[in-house]
Amino acid sequence: MLMMSDECVTHSLCGRPQINSRIVGGQVAPEGSWPWQASLHVSGGHRCGGSLINNRWVLSAAHCFQGVRPSSVTVYLGRQSQQGSNPNEEALRVTQIINHPDYDSNTINNDISLLQLAETVSFTTYIQPVCLAAPESTFHTGTDSWVTGWGNIGSGVPLPFPQNLMEVEVPIRGNRECNCNYGVGRITDNMVCAGLRSGGKDSCQGDSGGPLVIKQNSRWIQAGIVSFGTGCAQPDTPGVYARVSQYKTWINSHITSNQPGFLLFTSSGIDEDLSFTCAGLPTVPAPTPSESNANCFSG
Repeated sequence: MLMMSDECVTHSLCGRPQINSRIVGGQVAPEGSWPWQASLHVSGGHRCGGSLINNRWVLSAAHCFQGVRPSSVTVYLGRQSQQGSNPNEEALRVTQIINHPDYDSNTINNDISLLQLAETVSFTTYIQPVCLAAPESTFHTGTDSWVTGWGNIGSGVPLPFPQNLMEVEVPIRGNRECNCNYGVGRITDNMVCAGLRSGGKDSCQGDSGGPLVIKQNSRWIQAGIVSFGTGCAQPDTPGVYARVSQYKTWINSHITSNQPGFLLFTSSGIDEDLSFTCAGLPTVPAPTPSESNANCFSG
C-alpha cells in the first residue's frame, strides 16, 4: 500500500483548475479559471489579493498587513465580482497573520505573509489551491506568466463596475535587467520581475498580495506575490514580486500539517538575462543546474 504524506495530497490537487479558458491581456477572467485567487478585505473593503495554498492557509504580501488585526480581515474565495453577486464564493475569518520576520518596509524585501483561516476550506470547482514554486526553480527572461486581481486598471484609475476579477499575461524579466531598471542593488534574490519592456500590461494598486503564476504541463505554479512597482505598466519598469521559491522552509515552518504542494519549475536553454549589463552591474557566472528534492508525484 502506498501511503502519501499530507504534503503530497495537496501536491496532487494543486494548480489544476477545472475551468481552463483564457482571455488574453488585461481582460475579465472567466469565472473559476483562477480558483486559488483570494480577495482579502480589511474592515469591510478589498485591501489586497492572495492565493489559497492549502485548505487552511492563504499566501499574500507583508506590506498589506502591517498593524492589521486578524479579527478585521475577511477572506473571500471563489469570488468573481467585488460589486455583483458571487454564488460560488465562501467567506472565511482569519485567526492569525504571520508576516515574514525579515520584511523591510523600506526595501520591500521579504514581502510575504501567511494568513491562517478559522475554518477548513471545502474545495469546489471554483475554490482550489495553487502549487508553489520549489527552491531552485528558474524563470528565464521571456517566460510567460499571468497575474490576476481586482486592482486599478491604470495609475489612479479604479476597476469599473462590477469590478470583476482581471487577468493579464506578462513575460518574466530577469533580475539583472530589473536591477538596471530600478537601480543596481534594488532587486534582491528574494524578488522576481515581470512585464513588457514597452509597458502597457502590469499589476497595479489593489493587486498587491495576489499571485503571479506560470503553467508547467497541466499545472499552475505560483512564482511570485505582487509586491511593488513604479507606477503601473510603465516602459522599462516591470512589476516586482516576492519570489515564492525562496520561502519553502519558512512557509513549512508555520504550516506543519497538510503542507502546500511545491513543484520545481525549470526554464530550458540559456537565460538571456545572464548577458544583460548596465553601469555598476557585476558580471555573474551562469548558474549550474540543480536537481529537485521533491518526493511527490507530478503530472
